[in-house]
Amino acid sequence: MSNKAVISLATGLEDAEKVTVAFLVAIGAAETGRETLMFLSKEAVRLALTGTAAGVACDGCPPVADLLQRYEAAGGRYFVCPLCFNAKHLDAADLIPGAEVNGTIPMWKWIGDEPATTFSY
Repeated sequence: MSNKAVISLATGLEDAEKVTVAFLVAIGAAETGRETLMFLSKEAVRLALTGTAAGVACDGCPPVADLLQRYEAAGGRYFVCPLCFNAKHLDAADLIPGAEVNGTIPMWKWIGDEPATTFSY
Protein backbone atom coordinates (compact mmCIF):
# COMPACT_ATOMS: atom_id res chain seq x y z
CA MET A 1 0.00 0.00 0.00
CA SER A 2 1.14 3.52 -0.77
CA ASN A 3 2.37 5.62 2.12
CA LYS A 4 2.06 8.94 0.25
CA ALA A 5 -0.99 11.02 -0.53
CA VAL A 6 -1.30 13.92 -2.96
CA ILE A 7 -4.34 16.16 -2.88
CA SER A 8 -4.66 18.54 -5.83
CA LEU A 9 -6.77 21.60 -5.10
CA ALA A 10 -7.58 24.19 -7.78
CA THR A 11 -10.40 26.00 -5.96
CA GLY A 12 -9.98 28.79 -3.45
CA LEU A 13 -12.43 30.39 -1.07
CA GLU A 14 -14.91 30.99 -3.90
CA ASP A 15 -15.96 27.40 -3.11
CA ALA A 16 -15.20 27.06 0.59
CA GLU A 17 -17.06 23.75 0.84
CA LYS A 18 -14.75 22.16 -1.72
CA VAL A 19 -11.74 23.60 0.12
CA THR A 20 -13.08 22.16 3.39
CA VAL A 21 -13.53 18.68 1.89
CA ALA A 22 -10.05 18.73 0.31
CA PHE A 23 -8.48 19.70 3.64
CA LEU A 24 -10.44 17.06 5.55
CA VAL A 25 -9.13 14.41 3.13
CA ALA A 26 -5.57 15.76 3.46
CA ILE A 27 -5.81 15.90 7.24
CA GLY A 28 -7.11 12.34 7.34
CA ALA A 29 -4.11 11.17 5.34
CA ALA A 30 -1.57 13.15 7.36
CA GLU A 31 -3.04 12.29 10.75
CA THR A 32 -2.97 8.56 9.91
CA GLY A 33 0.74 8.69 9.17
CA ARG A 34 0.89 9.18 5.42
CA GLU A 35 3.33 11.65 3.96
CA THR A 36 0.89 14.18 2.55
CA LEU A 37 1.29 16.88 -0.07
CA MET A 38 -1.31 19.35 -1.29
CA PHE A 39 -0.67 20.71 -4.77
CA LEU A 40 -2.36 24.12 -4.95
CA SER A 41 -3.16 25.63 -8.34
CA LYS A 42 -5.42 28.32 -9.84
CA GLU A 43 -7.22 30.24 -7.06
CA ALA A 44 -6.13 27.73 -4.41
CA VAL A 45 -2.62 29.25 -4.42
CA ARG A 46 -4.02 32.10 -2.32
CA LEU A 47 -4.74 29.64 0.52
CA ALA A 48 -0.99 29.32 1.02
CA LEU A 49 -0.68 33.01 1.94
CA THR A 50 -0.61 34.06 5.59
CA GLY A 51 -4.01 35.27 6.77
CA THR A 52 -5.95 34.31 3.64
CA ALA A 53 -7.61 31.08 4.76
CA ALA A 54 -10.50 32.43 6.82
CA GLY A 55 -14.18 31.78 7.21
CA VAL A 56 -16.48 28.81 7.60
CA ALA A 57 -17.85 26.94 4.59
CA CYS A 58 -21.16 25.86 6.04
CA ASP A 59 -23.16 25.50 9.23
CA GLY A 60 -21.37 22.85 11.25
CA CYS A 61 -18.18 22.97 9.17
CA PRO A 62 -14.90 23.68 10.94
CA PRO A 63 -13.26 27.05 10.27
CA VAL A 64 -10.88 26.92 7.32
CA ALA A 65 -8.07 28.40 9.46
CA ASP A 66 -8.46 25.50 11.93
CA LEU A 67 -8.13 23.00 9.08
CA LEU A 68 -4.86 24.58 7.97
CA GLN A 69 -3.55 24.42 11.55
CA ARG A 70 -4.44 20.73 11.86
CA TYR A 71 -2.81 19.96 8.52
CA GLU A 72 0.37 21.77 9.54
CA ALA A 73 0.43 20.04 12.95
CA ALA A 74 0.17 16.66 11.19
CA GLY A 75 3.20 17.46 9.04
CA GLY A 76 1.35 18.24 5.82
CA ARG A 77 3.16 20.10 3.06
CA TYR A 78 2.10 22.27 0.13
CA PHE A 79 3.55 22.72 -3.32
CA VAL A 80 2.18 25.94 -4.81
CA CYS A 81 1.98 26.06 -8.61
CA PRO A 82 4.60 28.59 -9.72
CA LEU A 83 2.75 29.57 -12.89
CA CYS A 84 -0.45 30.34 -11.00
CA PHE A 85 1.35 32.02 -8.11
CA ASN A 86 3.47 34.27 -10.28
CA ALA A 87 0.59 35.14 -12.63
CA LYS A 88 -1.21 36.59 -9.60
CA HIS A 89 1.91 38.61 -8.62
CA LEU A 90 1.99 37.08 -5.15
CA ASP A 91 4.96 37.25 -2.78
CA ALA A 92 6.67 34.04 -1.66
CA ALA A 93 7.68 35.80 1.57
CA ASP A 94 3.99 35.59 2.57
CA LEU A 95 3.74 31.77 2.35
CA ILE A 96 2.47 29.83 5.34
CA PRO A 97 4.64 27.19 7.06
CA GLY A 98 5.02 24.05 4.99
CA ALA A 99 4.32 25.83 1.69
CA GLU A 100 6.80 26.31 -1.11
CA VAL A 101 6.48 27.41 -4.70
CA ASN A 102 7.13 24.21 -6.66
CA GLY A 103 5.77 22.78 -9.87
CA THR A 104 4.85 19.40 -11.24
CA ILE A 105 8.36 18.02 -11.71
CA PRO A 106 9.22 18.53 -8.01
CA MET A 107 5.85 16.97 -7.19
CA TRP A 108 6.69 13.85 -9.22
CA LYS A 109 10.14 13.72 -7.59
CA TRP A 110 8.47 13.95 -4.17
CA ILE A 111 6.19 11.05 -5.09
CA GLY A 112 9.15 8.99 -6.31
CA ASP A 113 8.90 5.49 -7.69
CA GLU A 114 6.31 4.21 -5.24
CA PRO A 115 2.59 4.61 -5.94
CA ALA A 116 0.71 7.47 -4.27
CA THR A 117 -2.93 7.84 -3.39
CA THR A 118 -4.32 10.91 -5.14
CA PHE A 119 -7.41 13.10 -4.87
CA SER A 120 -8.32 16.10 -6.97
CA TYR A 121 -10.66 18.95 -6.06
